[in-house]
Amino acid sequence: MAELLGDLRAETASFEELLQPLRDEDWELATPAEGWAIRDQVSHLAWFDDAAVQAVTDPEGFNASLADFAASGFSSVDDLVVRARGRSPAELREWFRVARARSIEVFAALDARDRVPWFGPPMSAASFVTARLMETWAHGQDVADALGVIRKPTVRLRHVAMIGFRARPYSFAVRGLAEPPEPVRVELTMPDGSAWTAGPPEAAAVVRGPMLDFCLAVTQRVHLSDTALEIDGEAARAWMEIAQAFAGPPGKGRAPRSG
Repeated sequence: MAELLGDLRAETASFEELLQPLRDEDWELATPAEGWAIRDQVSHLAWFDDAAVQAVTDPEGFNASLADFAASGFSSVDDLVVRARGRSPAELREWFRVARARSIEVFAALDARDRVPWFGPPMSAASFVTARLMETWAHGQDVADALGVIRKPTVRLRHVAMIGFRARPYSFAVRGLAEPPEPVRVELTMPDGSAWTAGPPEAAAVVRGPMLDFCLAVTQRVHLSDTALEIDGEAARAWMEIAQAFAGPPGKGRAPRSG
């Protein structure tokens, strides 16, 4: 947990660095997420950090609110950012700062194996913190893309890669599809040049390539055809075409850059 929380703090600082030089009008810049400006990326993270605090400190209250949220078919995700559009950039900065600090504070009191309710099945505290890191990185990518900024990838991506790999069954389940029974192995090159692997060594279906590209693909921040990933085997191909590391309904993904 200490390592995860340290990496979440570092990812949070990286996200805030993107926001630091923005003028008020920059917060209205469109991001690659359809209909979302930079301000919406920030309010989304802040709202779910507040929800994360409730999930940890008041699980019964969280589960009660979750029933209402689920009944909306998760369309409320867009509704939430619309409701927050009356806030000024300064208010959004402060909301995110306070919500993130509070969430890290409550996460630090958890054991890695504690169970936390969330939008989907309950998760271990370790997985919960990993998911918040993944969301921060992915929405940070949306902001970076809106600003035309190229971020230097870090070894923190290993957390995003792991949650993306473990979400393989979910990627099929959320679409009502049967998961192919064949195992899949992932062999990635980390930003520091070291190797990272997951899945059985004997698996015939394999995904290989840069960790950054894999993370962009499983968070649906890039079209699969715009990555340098090598995909061998039908089971690997079927997964990567719908890979989804985040909770909620099937993501729309991104169109190929070529068209």
